[in-house]
Amino acid sequence: MDLEQRVRKIEERNAGVEADKAWETSWVRRLLIALFTYIVASIFLWYIGVPNPLLNALVPTGGFVLSTLTISFFKNLWLTPRK
Repeated sequence: MDLEQRVRKIEERNAGVEADKAWETSWVRRLLIALFTYIVASIFLWYIGVPNPLLNALVPTGGFVLSTLTISFFKNLWLTPRK
């Protein structure tokens, strides 16, 4: 394998890594996970007989959304002394 092929292969891999990172931090991913969390929690709460399962399912969903909003702040806080 010559140098140009090796560089092209590395650039293709890097493009894939960048796309994966973009997905991991995207709002679409966060919204989908929040939606699925709400649906699963609602079904579970309904199944076990909790009153107002649709309202109570907002608690775990809100926790997830809150964690995604604050995690970057704490990541930066953690990384600052290591730079």
